[in-house]
Parts: sequence; C-alpha cells; structure tokens
Amino acid sequence: MRRNHLALPVLAAVLIGAVPAGTASAAPVPPAAPAASGTPNAPAGGGEGWEPAPSAPWDTAAGARCDFPVHGEPVVDEVVRRVLDTRPDGSVKRVAYAGDLVVRVTNTVTGAFHDADVSGSAVVEYGTDGSQHWSVLGPVLLGVGENGGNLPRGLHVVDGVYTLDIAPTGHKTVTMTHGTVDDLCARIS
Repeated sequence: MRRNHLALPVLAAVLIGAVPAGTASAAPVPPAAPAASGTPNAPAGGGEGWEPAPSAPWDTAAGARCDFPVHGEPVVDEVVRRVLDTRPDGSVKRVAYAGDLVVRVTNTVTGAFHDADVSGSAVVEYGTDGSQHWSVLGPVLLGVGENGGNLPRGLHVVDGVYTLDIAPTGHKTVTMTHGTVDDLCARIS
C-alpha cells in the first residue's frame, strides 16, 4: 500500500459524481473533501488538526461513466483531512488530505471488480463559486461524464504529479506534469 508524506485519498463520490448507495436522488453528491491517514504528519484518527474524512459507497447508472452500472465501495479507508485556511466568514478555503484509500469498483452486471488504490496526496482549494483546484501527487479516482472534462467519459485512476480543476459546472480538467491514466471501465468490462 502506498504511503505518501501527505496522502490524499479522494472521496470517490466527490470526484466520481456518483449517488451514494441507498439514495433515491439522481443528483450528484455535493462536493465533499477527500481524506487520508497513516503518515507522520497525518495521524490516523485525527490529532494536530487532522480529522477523519471517510468515503461513502456510491453507484452510477449504465452510460453515466461506464457502459454498464458500477458500484464503488471503500475496502480500506484511513482518510483524514486538515483545514489549512478558512475565509473571514469561517468557510473552508484550503484543505490537505492524507491516508490510505482502496476502492472496490464493481461491474454490477457481471460481478467483475477491481480494487483501486487511490491513496494520493492533495491540497484542495475551494472557490466561493463552487469550483475546486487540486494540487495532487499520486493516484485519485476520477469519474467523468460525457463531455464532462478533458478526459473521456469513464472512471479513471489518475496517478502522478498533476492539477485537477473542477469548474462550478462540474467540468473537470486534468493538467498532467507527469503521470498516467488507467481506464477502470476497461478493467471491469
């Protein structure tokens, strides 16, 4: 399992734009912060400003990300977050995420699955307009809808050194310095 100095395992539902299991709504889950733990600067269970930031299970319909319905659920989730900066009104401006996160991504038609290690590191800056700017080192799980970003529709593990900008509309732009993109839909088709 990867352990980064400042790990940010991304909350899958946030980046995937999925609906948590048991939710009747078809609307995406509101953006929430990812988290992680297990590093010297991010003690598991909190401490020194770190707090747990668990990921919820999620589901996507056929055609939303992959050609088939997909279920995602954390099998390892030691994610914590630390608020680095707030605005004068007390709202969160900048957050660091750290910890181990492995998400089991399952094709619910065939039962094929892949355990994705998405224990990346990140600092996320939240805009007042709903936008987000991520500075990332390591893997995160990113869901992209049709015409929803500069990656094709799908579920991707993006790994390396890169930034991720999420517009208020939800459009996702990955700017890669160095890294790879793994197509999870192809892995579990």
